Amino acid sequence: MDTEHTKAVEDLYFNFIHGWNERNSRAMADHFTEDGEMVGYDGSQAFGPEEIHAHLEPIFNSFPTPPYYAKVKNVSFLSDEAVMIRAIAGMIPVGKTELSQELNTHHTVIAVREEDNWYIKLFQNTPAQFHGRPELLDQMTEELRDLLPK
Repeated sequence: MDTEHTKAVEDLYFNFIHGWNERNSRAMADHFTEDGEMVGYDGSQAFGPEEIHAHLEPIFNSFPTPPYYAKVKNVSFLSDEAVMIRAIAGMIPVGKTELSQELNTHHTVIAVREEDNWYIKLFQNTPAQFHGRPELLDQMTEELRDLLPK
């Protein structure tokens, strides 16, 4: 696909992440298809925009969720109407100044085009633990550190 479509799906991902960073469950949920699915960091699942919104709203109301620092690693078009986005993300916990490696994560997004707009069909948030390979966690953290404000 062309760079216009690549930018559109990257924008979809970053707008979704911006919703998290703004602690806005409605903004996040509105990026999903009617039958879209979100798999959270803890393995919880929510289906469709209304359930996703209802799942996220109490999280934002009850916990000081830190913002994501995210980087798209790969955009792979599966067809003209479907794409897979792979990204990495990290967080600086509230009250801290450094990324917490235990919060590093892989994001996988399957997005589909409906008419002229892209929507998330699946968002999967997988902890990056790299069991027995701490050098990979260090490498990921360094890559994310480059995204932090200087």
